[in-house]
Amino acid sequence: MRDKQEILIVDDEAVVRRAVEKALLTKGISPRSASNGKEAMEFMGRQRFDLVLLDIRMPDMDGIELLQIIRSRYPSTEVIMITGYPTIETAVDCIKLGAADYLVKPFRLSELEAALEKNAKTGMPSRTSPSLVETGLSLGPDEGVIIGQSRPMQKIFEKILRVAPTDSSVLITGESGTGKELVARAIHANSTRRSSVFMAIDCSALVEALLESELFGHVKGSFTGAHQTKHGLFELANNGTFFFDEVANLSLNIQAKLLRVIQERECMKVGDQKKIRLDIRIISASNRNLEESVKAGTFREDLYYRLSVVPIHIPPLRKRKEDIPLLTEYFIERISKKIKRPVPEISEDALDVLKEHPWPGNVRELEHTIERVLILEDTKVIRAGHLPASISRLHGEFQIFSEDPLTLDELEKKYIGFVLRRTKGKKTEAAELLGINRKTLGLKIRKYGLDSKSI
Repeated sequence: MRDKQEILIVDDEAVVRRAVEKALLTKGISPRSASNGKEAMEFMGRQRFDLVLLDIRMPDMDGIELLQIIRSRYPSTEVIMITGYPTIETAVDCIKLGAADYLVKPFRLSELEAALEKNAKTGMPSRTSPSLVETGLSLGPDEGVIIGQSRPMQKIFEKILRVAPTDSSVLITGESGTGKELVARAIHANSTRRSSVFMAIDCSALVEALLESELFGHVKGSFTGAHQTKHGLFELANNGTFFFDEVANLSLNIQAKLLRVIQERECMKVGDQKKIRLDIRIISASNRNLEESVKAGTFREDLYYRLSVVPIHIPPLRKRKEDIPLLTEYFIERISKKIKRPVPEISEDALDVLKEHPWPGNVRELEHTIERVLILEDTKVIRAGHLPASISRLHGEFQIFSEDPLTLDELEKKYIGFVLRRTKGKKTEAAELLGINRKTLGLKIRKYGLDSKSI
């Protein structure tokens, strides 16, 4: 069995917790114990665990619910379920939801040891970047995570986990490249429909006539070119989740038909009279302000209210710059593995440049930037000079100005601090770049309180 496993025991029965603790201590493992789901989540918020031994029946939050939360928030943590009320259905459900194993109380020490050995041999996911796990939300098996440690992203994660188990319609808004489809996939992956299809369609990519046929399907001979009957995407997505990307691009005609689908939960193929019953969850996304589109008469008000039962807004990357280092590390690791290259480190000066850039293309632009660097540069450490010229240039209004107006003093302080970071605190070099002498620079450093910590 692997050494130094961090194990959490979650059971409302004190006698069970003590018995398991005693057994683990004989194996040199010092576990933590929680008596309920709330206490367990508090522990997991403060400490990383390799394995959770989780009771199914607990008073405040049952183990199935907690299992789902653990698998979505902490995908590197394995879970072994324990119960005194075994059924085949419960065991199957636990395994489907991602449990590594299933023990029936009262279990013998040898059974516990076997389960732990099996878990250790199977191998837990890499924990080289634990912060990525603790600040991400799973998109499902083999689909990665959605990353963010900023307060806005944590609020989005909380909202996703709250809305996911329901069938409520969700409208996701945000600029292009912020990750609207990733949020939609996270909702689906944490919903009761996770085992069914996630169907995504870009409403801006198809002309109206083709879009109608794609959504509803058609019967043979219903129009010129309909040589055979075709199933529509709504029908194919039955019992799953349907994602409308850039929903503002739907024509008023298609909007009316979509509204009817939502209201009646049924649709018909083009050229057919037979109704198809639908059980789908609808999630939409738009980079436009749909309320303004409603006022302009280009989007139906009744459809807007149907789609936006739960709104989720994703802020642009420039508004959550504390996520940039975490996202950068995630992309470096993921892309390096994809292109089969050693995973390089990234220097502080490169991270400083990335944090200064306004990222008009948001997370997608950052991902593409990292991919370009990893493909073109053969280096063990990514430095500022390895970044594309459009991002690493020293002078440029986007590195200096923010969206909010600055006073001249605030602007000067920001710029001097930026130059000092780029020169790694070398005042002579910084003064030359700023076009002032070293003494003047020293006076300004003292004036603005730019000590070594702020630099």
